[in-house]
Amino acid sequence: MVRRALGNHHVRPDTLLVTSETTKQTVPVAEETESRRETTEQGDARESGTLQGDAREAGTLRELIEGARHVLFDFDGPICRLFAGRPAAGIARDQVDWLDAQGLGDVLTEEERADADPHAALRRLGRARPDSDLVLEMENRLTEQELRAVRSAWPTEHADPLIRTWSASGARLAITTNNSAEAARRYIAGRGLSDCFEPHIYGRTENLARLKPDPYCLNRAMQAMGASPGTTLMIGDAATDLDAAREAGVAFLGYARHARKEAALRQAGARQVTGTLEPIIHILRHRSGGVGSQLP
Repeated sequence: MVRRALGNHHVRPDTLLVTSETTKQTVPVAEETESRRETTEQGDARESGTLQGDAREAGTLRELIEGARHVLFDFDGPICRLFAGRPAAGIARDQVDWLDAQGLGDVLTEEERADADPHAALRRLGRARPDSDLVLEMENRLTEQELRAVRSAWPTEHADPLIRTWSASGARLAITTNNSAEAARRYIAGRGLSDCFEPHIYGRTENLARLKPDPYCLNRAMQAMGASPGTTLMIGDAATDLDAAREAGVAFLGYARHARKEAALRQAGARQVTGTLEPIIHILRHRSGGVGSQLP
């Protein structure tokens, strides 16, 4: 699987330099001033987006949905149960066993060793040994497991019609996931949903520090779609999704297919949580203008 690094390139205004002595002083000052200005603007934008997101979450589910012009879906959960054919806990156990076989099991806490999330051990190894070839090997092993799991993944109830309805209404959709982007791409292609998302599918990179709760994949999606945080909604089923959404300044809707998931999301601070996607379809189909009208 080939990954290409994406970078952000900032071009600063030209600075008029008069003398060599001026050059020595002006360049560092100009760069420092510009850097501070960019940092301040980014902080202001994030704070503004967060306030807008909080206000939208405080309203009704209808208000939250109708205010979304861009929608970021987590993959495993809101769209499908990726590991339905083989429980994720078994793959997580394999990850831990593999680390033990490499003599690196001591990097994991007891909580991480028992975690049913296959990303837990991978995330810890990435923090503990960021420059190790074992990080890449472990990530590749998980990617292979995810690609195999696509064949037996179960669609989340109402997810397919929701995605098609939301896309037809004029919203722009993206997938922002800690899973392999290729796994998500293969799954939605098999469901006939590629036109609703492509090319906006953003998954795990080799830099494991950018896994959610880091908002990296959310920010990539918004930048690519030209979205603003104030009109963007994230749908996820984990506290890491909520934390990433809050950091990116976007509103969040939790999806919880059982009580344990809902309790975890509520405890993390989620205001809006739904156990089914069906009410969202009804909101989209019955709002003023109906499906096919463009969002304002």
